[in-house]
Amino acid sequence: MTTALSLLLRRALTWFLAATFVVQALPAPAHAFLFGGVTIRDEKEMGRKFDAMIRSNLSVIDDPEVRQYVMSLTERLVRTMPKQPYTFNASVILNNALNAFAVPGGYIYVFSGLIMNFDSEDELVGVMAHELAHVTQRHVASRLERAQFVSLGSLLLAVAGIAAGGPGGGAVAVSALGAGQATMLNYSRLDETEADQIGLQYLVAAGYPPEGMVNGFKVLRRKSMMSGASVPSYLSTHPAIGERINTLQSRIAAMPDKARESPSENRRFKRVNTLLWARYGDEQAALQRFSKNDALSCMGRGIVLNRLNRIPQASAAFDKALAAAPDDALVLREAGVFHFRRGEMRRAGDLLEAALRLDPKDYMAAFYYARMLDETGRGGAAGYYEDVLRHVPEDAEVHEAYARSLGKSGRQFEAYVHLTYSVLYADRQKLAERYFAKARSLAEHAPDKRPFQRLEAAYKERREMWKKR
Repeated sequence: MTTALSLLLRRALTWFLAATFVVQALPAPAHAFLFGGVTIRDEKEMGRKFDAMIRSNLSVIDDPEVRQYVMSLTERLVRTMPKQPYTFNASVILNNALNAFAVPGGYIYVFSGLIMNFDSEDELVGVMAHELAHVTQRHVASRLERAQFVSLGSLLLAVAGIAAGGPGGGAVAVSALGAGQATMLNYSRLDETEADQIGLQYLVAAGYPPEGMVNGFKVLRRKSMMSGASVPSYLSTHPAIGERINTLQSRIAAMPDKARESPSENRRFKRVNTLLWARYGDEQAALQRFSKNDALSCMGRGIVLNRLNRIPQASAAFDKALAAAPDDALVLREAGVFHFRRGEMRRAGDLLEAALRLDPKDYMAAFYYARMLDETGRGGAAGYYEDVLRHVPEDAEVHEAYARSLGKSGRQFEAYVHLTYSVLYADRQKLAERYFAKARSLAEHAPDKRPFQRLEAAYKERREMWKKR
């Protein structure tokens, strides 16, 4: 388990034990599972709170190219399922572990390391289908019901152990819950087998080659054997993975040719894989991957060279990428961001504007375009910031940039509202208290107090979280 996930579990342990104590101290607990079982409503609430915890403690990649891609894969799988009571959400966590997990309520998390170490979309979707099957089959809820967990706090703590995976995650939670409940911290073999079978059905129904799940499992097993890399608990804790792969292959062999020969499409996967390797991969390994002269390779090489501060070479690489694909919105955006960071505002503005014409939904391009407008004093940035925040309402960096923009234009009340959001979502408690007090004083004279009322609700929710640490 990574250091970040260890920290996550330690913090989760504090919050969840506090939540458990509060719930159990009430005369009539609002979430008592001892007799009534874990309801769908309980699962949704647990998932929402777990998602807030994840976003407060781990880095979630909000690049629209990455986020929308993984969400589109999830939606394609969900469309094949029987009607579900959940609204499914997918996020990518910045972490080198080869892992993915899902929690009740329809939340699925894919680690960047998983995408970076796979070679095709089929492999990625195979693992995602397996994880979604855990949600739809309510594996966590059914096991918690059998164990008679009696509060939402206990439910959250157990799922934190499951999500962390492996012996490290279990050890932290077991120390609090007791050895008698240790079996709750990893999916059982029966759960994993069912997730294999149901996930395979989802995969085929969505039009993916069924071998994708098998190949994904093989990659994970091979990477683990070669490098000792962190892999999901359903591979690391069950020695019978070879038997499960054989079972899946037997099921696939019995399928009609049409199902087994579904076409593969890797265009978007390659774009996302390139972005992740360029931004977060080992620089030398990434440069070897980007040795060709196609547009994506040149773009990736430019991002890596910029990380290495080899600016002239990075600029040349971006020029080659633009020459190879002058109408690729992603290439235009990345080149625009590069030139913005170099202070070349006119060049940056032209490239970002062109990217937005081709892809108006690219809120990352919109964010940097808004910053360019601020830097050059051209005006009109507010509309772009507001549009970006509709997509990523809890992005601290966007709130901070918007706050500075509002401050420059003399809109002090709105500036402090967004400055408070910025430090709130960055988990900076002391600054949040100070800026919230300033926003509250300015709200007294504001003609429209609704922005402060929304801020106050978010602040109160986050403050309750801080109290439970």
